[in-house]
Amino acid sequence: MEDIIIGVLLLTSVVGLTFIIERGLALRAAKVVPPVVLSALDACRSADDLPMLRNICRQHPAPLSRLLLLADKNRHWPREDNARGLEISARQEVSRLERGLVVLEIVVGVAPLLGLVGTIYGLITLFATMGATGLGDNSTLARGIALALNSTLLGLITAIPSLVAWSYYTKKAENLAIEMAALCDVFLHQIYRGEEASRLAETPADSRA
Repeated sequence: MEDIIIGVLLLTSVVGLTFIIERGLALRAAKVVPPVVLSALDACRSADDLPMLRNICRQHPAPLSRLLLLADKNRHWPREDNARGLEISARQEVSRLERGLVVLEIVVGVAPLLGLVGTIYGLITLFATMGATGLGDNSTLARGIALALNSTLLGLITAIPSLVAWSYYTKKAENLAIEMAALCDVFLHQIYRGEEASRLAETPADSRA
């Protein structure tokens, strides 16, 4: 039984470490908001610059790139409809960013409980041995105490880094979502302002009067 408990704790620690590393790579700012796309967005001031922005977004696929391409694709829609569709897609992108965080949250909750199970089992083994043989069998007593302490230690070693990573990555995903929302809002303002300026320029002066 002790081998099963320790094995499950080790497996949980491996799963937690795997998702800590995977989310750390997935939530890099440069992977979500590529600097080259950010520079292209900053340089996009009119409809003439849109082809350049499209090419860069396609060459550097990322959550921000996909949102900008969607906004550009739907720019013939009214601004409110485009913003609403963009908001729905942004939620999907944020959901992808948070995809592995639920696993870390589960590890944070499960690891201490598994450690507690091992601790209780070790104490049961310890007291059962004491009841059967008294205090004469030191090796059995030591094994029960070791199982209890090792289980507690493994549970805490697994849960604490997972909790830190989960808290940090959750906040980071939230900050990246806010940044993408602000950039998409700027992009919508630029493309619709440019189209409004073009329409005004094409309208005869007497009509505007």
